[in-house]
Amino acid sequence: MIESVKVRTDVYPTRKSDQPELLERQDPVVYDYILKQKEIDSAKLDFYEENGYLFFDSFFHEDEVARFKSETKQLLEKSRGLEKPEVILEPGGDEVRSIFAVHKEAGFFSELVNHPRLQAIVQQILGSETYVHQSRINFKPGFTGKEFYWHSDFETWHAEDGMPRMRALSCSIALEDNTIFNGALMVVPGSHRVFVSCVGETPDNHYKDSLRRQEYGVPDQISLTQLVKDGGIEMPVGKAGSVLLFDCNLMHGSSGNISPLPRSNAFYVFNSIENRLEAPFAAGKPRPDFVATR
Repeated sequence: MIESVKVRTDVYPTRKSDQPELLERQDPVVYDYILKQKEIDSAKLDFYEENGYLFFDSFFHEDEVARFKSETKQLLEKSRGLEKPEVILEPGGDEVRSIFAVHKEAGFFSELVNHPRLQAIVQQILGSETYVHQSRINFKPGFTGKEFYWHSDFETWHAEDGMPRMRALSCSIALEDNTIFNGALMVVPGSHRVFVSCVGETPDNHYKDSLRRQEYGVPDQISLTQLVKDGGIEMPVGKAGSVLLFDCNLMHGSSGNISPLPRSNAFYVFNSIENRLEAPFAAGKPRPDFVATR
């Protein structure tokens, strides 16, 4: 008796061709339009569907923001000089660039994941319960904070983590004021509807380099130019305590920070429990658990 072999379907092939390609999104953007919370209305869901992001200025209260700043300062001081894989340094320097897996440590940043107002919006959009695929604090110190080049997070999560479908979103919480001068995040509205299939085979242990400076899984300039021509560029900025939610496939990036004003953000990725990770679609082995919760 010959057993049939189940062939896995990859609807978002990437890093498998020598030419980039723009592929139409195959998944919903909003998974539940029946309102089940009071934080956002149908108009906000429509905006997210169309543009791929939502911005909430002053989402958190002043007392919460004060704790944000205190906890962030303590975490940064504790992490300096610490040789742990979760602590990522700036390319070519010793300043802390990111600290990963902050939701796994008991305390403030773990509690923040389950904030009821935040969870209400996330579960409304994704239409299910969720878990944290990835968490980190991103730092951009004044004068020296380096850029994060344009990219779709889903491209990497699909290729290197095995995230099968686009049913995840990112939540960026401003821990310091985000301004137009200190390297705030830029987004390309509407780009979440197009998947940019990238070129270049994933190197072994790519995450060790990509978390400092990503060179594989980034869009080519022609594709990026087309996306910006179609949707433009927006920079949602606000005071500490503001929140940016954006679709897993939204093209985004940020420039370096040459201002004196530091920028730091808590970054949480919420993935649907119905979209759990599989084997990587374009890498030899999965990235470690502190980068992608399995």
